[in-house]
Amino acid sequence: MEGYIKGTYRRSIFESNKGYTIGLFKVIESDIEEMQEHINKIITFTGYFYDLNGEDTYIFHGKTVNHPRYGFQFETESYEKVKPTDKEGIVVFLSSSLFPGIGEKLAKSIVDTLGENVLDEILKDKACLNLVPKLTEKKANTIYNTLLKYNGSHDIMVKLTDIGFTMKDAINIYNEYQLNTLDVLENNIYSFASINEISFPKIDLIAKNLDYDSSDIRRLKPAVLYIMNELTYKNGDVYLSRENIISFTNRFLSLELTEEYEDVFYELANDEEIVIEEDRYYLKDLYDAEENIATTLYNLASKDVKFDKKIDELIDYLEKENNIIYNDNQKEAIRKALNSNILIITGGPGTGKTTIIKAICRIYEIMGNYKHGEFINRLALLAPTGRASKRMSESTSLPASTIHRFLKWNKDANEFLVNEYNKDYSKLIIVDEASMIDISLFNSLLKGLTDNIKLILVGDYNQLPSVGPGQLLKDLIESEMIDTVYLNHLYRQDENSYINSLALEIRDGAISENFRETKSDYTFLECTPASLKENLKHLCNQIINKGYDYKRVQLLAPMYKGENGIDALNQSLQEVFNPKEENKREVKVGDVIYRENDKVLQLVNMPEENIYNGDIGVIKYIKYAGTSKSGKNEVYIDFDGNVVKYTPKDLVKIKHGFIISIHKSQGSEFELVIIPIVNAYKRMLYKKLIYTAVTRAKRKLILIGQPEAFVSSVRNNNEYQRNSSLLEKIKYKMLNNG
Repeated sequence: MEGYIKGTYRRSIFESNKGYTIGLFKVIESDIEEMQEHINKIITFTGYFYDLNGEDTYIFHGKTVNHPRYGFQFETESYEKVKPTDKEGIVVFLSSSLFPGIGEKLAKSIVDTLGENVLDEILKDKACLNLVPKLTEKKANTIYNTLLKYNGSHDIMVKLTDIGFTMKDAINIYNEYQLNTLDVLENNIYSFASINEISFPKIDLIAKNLDYDSSDIRRLKPAVLYIMNELTYKNGDVYLSRENIISFTNRFLSLELTEEYEDVFYELANDEEIVIEEDRYYLKDLYDAEENIATTLYNLASKDVKFDKKIDELIDYLEKENNIIYNDNQKEAIRKALNSNILIITGGPGTGKTTIIKAICRIYEIMGNYKHGEFINRLALLAPTGRASKRMSESTSLPASTIHRFLKWNKDANEFLVNEYNKDYSKLIIVDEASMIDISLFNSLLKGLTDNIKLILVGDYNQLPSVGPGQLLKDLIESEMIDTVYLNHLYRQDENSYINSLALEIRDGAISENFRETKSDYTFLECTPASLKENLKHLCNQIINKGYDYKRVQLLAPMYKGENGIDALNQSLQEVFNPKEENKREVKVGDVIYRENDKVLQLVNMPEENIYNGDIGVIKYIKYAGTSKSGKNEVYIDFDGNVVKYTPKDLVKIKHGFIISIHKSQGSEFELVIIPIVNAYKRMLYKKLIYTAVTRAKRKLILIGQPEAFVSSVRNNNEYQRNSSLLEKIKYKMLNNG
């Protein structure tokens, strides 16, 4: 039930850096019927707060929640301090711990001298304290400054929540601007758009009630930055054209402006928010990322290298030790990796990339005569996703990490703790799945490394580019500044296998007639779009009967919407892989039902939980609100042994994972992959996408649908061409320093 409680704060049980608090509160008054039995008793409360103390009386506005462990809990939406008004209350207030050095005797003297309106009088004119006998100037300043801060922070919180900000937003804003908050609010509410977690659309909605002109430059500047961020991360562009920025901003704001943007761009460039080069408009951080990458890699590639002639002997030694024979291509990669400061190794599935990584690590360890522990401290095996880093660790028997974890991502500070001011001292850095890394993350990695390193980038040049801005691996290879070894020889196949050969055919855009033939590791099942859903269900039932479960099987598709889209197919496949049962708990989110044992896909990075975009987990168990500690439904998801709790607000971060998008599958390998492919997907089908999907299959691949849709996709090279200038910047460094 909604209403208020009045009383005193006792202590906190939990406090986050963002102001979220769980604590104890003594209730002395309430308008909520259910709360009457708790008058003069202590209850648990939750909410976002700034600077609670035990000296004040508070009024919390919100609602009661029935919790089995803590009894009644009060969820606070907003709150206010109750100032003391009577003489006795003011004396207690001024002699409290809020005002150090002001005892009860001095507090009584202040009230006797200035009256019961003393608090307002002091705020109006600090000089009135000069009338109080024996009050030193230092103590007068303490009283005034404390009262100013006390009164100011409270008034600011009330004002911000009154106009539409949540208490969480208000705390973030106050932490940024402190007592200047109301001045900033009065002069330019859009200044708040620079604060992390407070979006421009939210501020713009509130600003509509504050008489801002729709074409006010104070509105247009953050709108342009918002649109530039949206477009760069939607399309992967590093820079945008002036025309596109203006067009999308006008559409977003429902305006028809042109000339007004001249001043907007000028001021944003002058404020170093953007960089303009001819008709290339960059967000400043992306421009700086390209510049730093080009400079750092040029310097690394230009440094002298000491060649070691023993490498060939050590390669021979490893061949005997491991009963393996490296081909000439692999030997070249191993040799160059150990005799270079930076190297790129690129190749498709089954070309021996993992074998090479293991050899590089082992020879580096032998050459340095390191003890194993010392070697581990010098080595950093990295990948952009949790699944890729885990696979890297399993295949090499060496510790591996995500790049975010290696750089020690701090969510609260929104920054990496390993950076240009606090570098990591690893010497051999091998980064797998390099095609997935955007320029911002790669720039952060380079900043966190020293100059005296060997950097090896491993990836498949023909896969999809990163989700974030840039086309890092493509630009680096095409620059020809960095030595690159191309792996073409296929391993991991027998005479009757086809997956790796098919991948090469797709890469070269020349599919043979063999793609209709069934092989030991490959099948193409023909069906119409109308029968696809039922055929998929039948196929998956067959797979289950053969002993497969959905942890070993992954279905991939190119689009979410439509009758045969990912969303519709996931609902259908849930019935096959994890049907409703009486003993399985479930929760509903909109039209989607999440059930215990469901396979789910993570949609956003959560580095603090070591969970990343594209990770796949299984709902281990669900706790209903009546039995959970939070008093809300809790969904516990197991990501390969890492169990993470999700409350209702977190469930937007997941989707069902029985079938996932091809983009989300990057960096992962699956034992059995099933890919529906029909003409309904046509606008989304192109060569690089299909290549990426096919190369996810480790042991078996099943294509199901229309053969003509598959052939058409392989012939389609019309992928979106990203706007990137990294290649040009590297070339410029080479021309001007070579």
